[in-house]
Amino acid sequence: MANAMRRVSVRNLRAHKVRLLLTLISVILGTAFVAGSFVFTDTLKGSFDKIFTTATKGIDAQVKPRHEYSAGVPISLADKVRSLDGVRAVQPEITAPAVLVNSAGKRVDPGGAPSQAGAWTTAADSLTTPPSFVSGRAPSGPDEVVVNQSAAKKGHLHTGDHAKVVLPNTGVQDVTVSGIYHSDTDTGGYIGVLFTEQRAVSLLTDGAHYTALDIAADSGVSQRQLADRIATITPSTLEVKTGQQVRDDATEGVTAALSFVNYILFAFGVIGLIVGTFIIYNTFSMLIAQRLRELALLRAIGASRKQIRRSVVLEAAIIGLIGSLLGLAGGVGLAYGLHALLDALDLGLPSGGLVLSPRTVIVSVLLGTGVTLLSAYAPARRAAKTPPVAAMREEFASASPASMRRRILIGLVCGLLGVAATVGGFASSSAGSSAGLTGLGLVGVCAGTMLLSPVLARWIISPLGRLVGRPFGTVGRLARTNAVRNPRRTAATAFALTLGLLLVSGIAVIGASMKSSINALFDNNVKADYILTTKIQLNVPAPAAAAAAKVNGVQSLTELHDLDALVNGKRHRGTGVDGPLTPVFNIHMVQGNYDVSGNGMVVSKTAAKDNGWTIGDPLVFSRPGGARVTEKVTGIYEDSQLLGPYLVNGDAYRALVPKNEWADMVALVQAAPGTDSAALKQGLEAATNDYYVVDVNTRDEFKGQIASQVNGLLGLLYGLLGLAIVIAILGIINTLALSVVERRREIGMLRAVGMQRKQVRRTVYLESALIAVFGAVLGLVIGLVYGSLFTHTLRDQGLDHLSVPFGQSALFLVLSAVVGVLAALWPGIRAARTKPLEAIAEA
Repeated sequence: MANAMRRVSVRNLRAHKVRLLLTLISVILGTAFVAGSFVFTDTLKGSFDKIFTTATKGIDAQVKPRHEYSAGVPISLADKVRSLDGVRAVQPEITAPAVLVNSAGKRVDPGGAPSQAGAWTTAADSLTTPPSFVSGRAPSGPDEVVVNQSAAKKGHLHTGDHAKVVLPNTGVQDVTVSGIYHSDTDTGGYIGVLFTEQRAVSLLTDGAHYTALDIAADSGVSQRQLADRIATITPSTLEVKTGQQVRDDATEGVTAALSFVNYILFAFGVIGLIVGTFIIYNTFSMLIAQRLRELALLRAIGASRKQIRRSVVLEAAIIGLIGSLLGLAGGVGLAYGLHALLDALDLGLPSGGLVLSPRTVIVSVLLGTGVTLLSAYAPARRAAKTPPVAAMREEFASASPASMRRRILIGLVCGLLGVAATVGGFASSSAGSSAGLTGLGLVGVCAGTMLLSPVLARWIISPLGRLVGRPFGTVGRLARTNAVRNPRRTAATAFALTLGLLLVSGIAVIGASMKSSINALFDNNVKADYILTTKIQLNVPAPAAAAAAKVNGVQSLTELHDLDALVNGKRHRGTGVDGPLTPVFNIHMVQGNYDVSGNGMVVSKTAAKDNGWTIGDPLVFSRPGGARVTEKVTGIYEDSQLLGPYLVNGDAYRALVPKNEWADMVALVQAAPGTDSAALKQGLEAATNDYYVVDVNTRDEFKGQIASQVNGLLGLLYGLLGLAIVIAILGIINTLALSVVERRREIGMLRAVGMQRKQVRRTVYLESALIAVFGAVLGLVIGLVYGSLFTHTLRDQGLDHLSVPFGQSALFLVLSAVVGVLAALWPGIRAARTKPLEAIAEA
């Protein structure tokens, strides 16, 4: 009997190839995203590991600043380290952000890869494998550089060409390319421009510090022994690490950076599988209902409940296993395609072969198969519990009133608990607690809505069906009746779409609120006529701001500098200001006055409260390896997302920050009265064009740039969430196709009494549209409400303006109806082709 049941399971799969395909697709799509997330991040991690291993080969120890805001490693320390026992060689490391401009005056874009200037090290002094020359020679003069091969190729540079290097403080340096080199780490858009060591020290450092020191040990001295010896002469502001620790830290940094991408892709894969759960559940529920007589006959000839249940579970296991394996293959393809897409967008990713780890295979197969088995278990159990005689009397299965009552009761409890958690989250003053409780509330409300959706289907579809179906007469009434005939099935079909639109609409609220908050932030605070910024990792060069200040029509130019320093021994990141602030920025003083002249400074309300700062307090600013500056608090201002916790004048900024790091986060321009705005913008662009990195924008243009970045992120999320919508559409197709089979005799009877084929199709289309709109309404309502609530939890992070995109939501609703009709095309055509006499004659 066991072998016979297995043959029955395999026969049923073969007999329903279309249904098998549609169910497989839902498993494949979800599993592909899960597998793709692992393959993509494992591939990138493997490529970066190879780069770091190559770059640090030969380094046994490294000395570097303990904190980012430190000036660096004192140049004098290098000779002290060289004199230690066990030290074979010391190589100074000098790096700084830079932009390469080719001989045609075009900026060479690295994408997302680093673009750096550094010092050329000869083969005799190099600890690592020295780069090899593709052409030319090493730099020898102060204005000579060598450029890595991939950057030279991208910038169409050759040996002997004239180029430019843009640096934050010194601005533009005219250079000659003396050579083009290749190294094993030259990949992914990286730009490495190397000067002579003497020139690099003068341009890229403050003249007293290196970026780091790389040290090689004598034979017989371990990395740990070498690091311990160096630590005895190293000040506490520096740290000494072994070569292995340097490599491990670099790997951990990449892993942490890639984890975000992994979580995002994995989350969308799980969402796809959750949505697919409803499709699989619905499919097996309908198939069990249609095969109830067949299963009853098997019970009558000796099959046990356990065998019936195992037969259905076996079908699910086969579908889950095949879908998971195909999804795994699809995940590899997805990872390859994603890498190719990001390469095409020039994001600076390193190249390398795809990595398919055993972990990826195991997780993908277990997850896909497990979700499928879980989805099919309830229908399998219900089929096994149905008595044979009762099943032979009924054509289709129906839920018992007791089962529905239990479902409604559990749904009410889940919903009420979700609402209670949501109220608690809204009332909480802690951002973390508020977000946690709101998320818990969302889970509870979703669970409650899912369980109550059969009841909600009758409440929503019946009146909606009367309204929509009225122009279609009898066809409209029939479609409305069919849509709520089996409310459980309708609910399971629609809820897949509900989840997709819940996420889409919730993200739409957060995105719209983000753009609204940014606009309000600039409208309420920034008064400048023009804003000078950059779109790359380099800040606005100080000489560019100085050139802009001399343009005719500029009444004032205010420079804002990023200042990261210790204030009374505690790290704070604030702002240095050069030029008048009040003409270009609304600063609202709570106490005292805005005065940062001399040794004056102003602090934000929250910073003053958290640190106990009051008017007249002297605050000591310091940075390791730099000067100490004392500033006196002259005023307290309302918190500002744009200004940070404190403001000091430019002299204090320059006393604390090494000269090579002087640059502007942003420069704000106020036009003189009566100045022609178009002429002023042209003048500012002409003055800053020679610096290649500066963008001149009006307030509205600057806000538009930020809005486009937000829209780009939202577009990516919408694209990924489209996966859930696609799976939901497949669910509607699957349900309607099986429903047509289920109602074959009924459709044949209607055709026999005069219903035309186009009326049959129209009935199926309207039924599908009603189901889709029902699911969309639930998703939009929950999504808009919880998107608004999550925006409320982020109010302290700057999202203080709620914006609900009702127009976009209405568009989602219309598109859902269109999607419903499109999903019904094939089932509708199939239903219309039903032959009346054959259908009526079926037993």
